[in-house]
Amino acid sequence: MKPQPDLPAAAPAEDEGTPVSVKIRERLQAARRRFNANDNIADFVEPGELEKLLDEVTVKMEGVLDSLVIDTSRDHNTADTARRVAKMYVNEVFRGRYVQPPTITEFPNAERLNELMIVGPITVRSACSHHFCPVIGQVWIGVMPNEHTNVIGLSKYARLAEWVMGRPQIQEEAVVQLADLIQHKTKPDGLAIVMQATHYCMAWRGVKDMDSKMINSVMRGVFLKDANLRREFLSLIPQKT
Repeated sequence: MKPQPDLPAAAPAEDEGTPVSVKIRERLQAARRRFNANDNIADFVEPGELEKLLDEVTVKMEGVLDSLVIDTSRDHNTADTARRVAKMYVNEVFRGRYVQPPTITEFPNAERLNELMIVGPITVRSACSHHFCPVIGQVWIGVMPNEHTNVIGLSKYARLAEWVMGRPQIQEEAVVQLADLIQHKTKPDGLAIVMQATHYCMAWRGVKDMDSKMINSVMRGVFLKDANLRREFLSLIPQKT
């Protein structure tokens, strides 16, 4: 009998039974990349996987509702709640974790602008990473450009803020992330950010204080070194309420 030539080994078929969240997590771990609540993991999500992740979160949310002893099979108000919550998390309030940053067109500073520019208030919406309750507030951004600074459109500051805030966050870290991103995109002499927000983990639960707000700031470059410039920026921000 004539011997048959060796055939190349077949590539292992992808395990269709493995949850997509496990596959994404394994890629992150193989790359030694962090995947905290406020990290962006878009580089490790392959085309078509967000829809599968949405299906997976829906099933898990159905389990949560079941454990809360809610009869979703006969309660018309909660029949599709699991899917709605999954869509809200994956496609809306936590979208900043799963998608690439917005495309930002950058222009050279042809006119060599070097005067203080302030953008705001930009309304931002996020969620507390401790309780997944809403965090809603406003951001003001001050930029001191130089001749090498990249100029970006005013709406792009709002897009960048939306991308950073669209993850479970704590306010202190969110403002630093936004500052790092804008600093990288524009390379100014100075950058200042102030954020004021209501945290519904305080207003809706816990102490149930509806009036408390948190205000914090990040100062970089000349805003950190020049007290007069810092005062000018803060004085030009409309009085916060």
